[in-house]
Amino acid sequence: MSISIALACERYDRTEALRDGRVTPAGVDLTYLPQQVEETFFRMARFREFDAAEMSLSSYVVGLTRDAPFIALPVFPSRMFRHSGIYVSTASGIGEPIALAGRRVGVAEYQLTANVWIRGLLADEYAVPVESVTYVTGGLHAPGRTEKVHLDLPPDVRVEPLGPGRTLAGALATGEIDALYSPRTPGCFARGDRGVRRLFEPARPVEEDYYRRTGIFPIMHVVVLRRDVYERDRWLARSLYDAFEQARTLCVEGIEETAAARYMLPWLHEEVARTRALLGDDYWPYGLEPNRHVLRTFLDYAYAQGLAARRLEPEELFAPETLESPIV
Repeated sequence: MSISIALACERYDRTEALRDGRVTPAGVDLTYLPQQVEETFFRMARFREFDAAEMSLSSYVVGLTRDAPFIALPVFPSRMFRHSGIYVSTASGIGEPIALAGRRVGVAEYQLTANVWIRGLLADEYAVPVESVTYVTGGLHAPGRTEKVHLDLPPDVRVEPLGPGRTLAGALATGEIDALYSPRTPGCFARGDRGVRRLFEPARPVEEDYYRRTGIFPIMHVVVLRRDVYERDRWLARSLYDAFEQARTLCVEGIEETAAARYMLPWLHEEVARTRALLGDDYWPYGLEPNRHVLRTFLDYAYAQGLAARRLEPEELFAPETLESPIV
């Protein structure tokens, strides 16, 4: 008899085999609910609507040191270098990272995972302390966005809301804010507004150099189980983890196919080779051990930035069943 599980997750090439049924978790009747990440994160964090869901790593860590409503699997559906997510108003005169100190910087939410990474790398690499910036929160393209989880921030971290009816993209374009940290590209930049530019342009050489020096390919999202679902049937954690791993393996096999182009990228094979030359053959690993350094760095940032109530160890993030070697 199978257990019915509803999983809310964006559509990714590495999870497509779970969505279309080519991979089925053992003992699970899985319903894959493809949704944009913002909707999934809000509904899971605020209302705990789903049995399992993709979740912001930051939101998960914030909750884990407080009421711990979820338990994670070491599955990372989204990873992204974030130097390219720093935008500046040309009117601000910001030409180098150190000039961000003392400025007003827009963030959709202080606790967004991308923003944790950006603040951390700016502090580590460019001597821009987290507390040196005033963070202005609000919606990127629609007004009124607020933090989806409650935060207890240190008194030296200044966070204030954007004015009513305003958007961060609009405020950046007019110079009302000096800069923006954003995982999603602001419309003003996408339209070619000359009053907005990326701080690091081109960003790829900077991000590649960052990886060479640090070994960090930032993790953005994890997959979580609602804790009551996990406690009722703890074997679910391992079953789902193994299924995600199988789906990832199928994706890797597909991306290597050259007989027919599965993806609309004519030089995909060259891009894969370039990526592997820098990041290694298994450049998007699941599991704890190959990601320990990345996770530890993030957890240090989350604690230093006032998001985690204590400094966590990477092992504390995941269901113990997912850290055991499989029985063969």
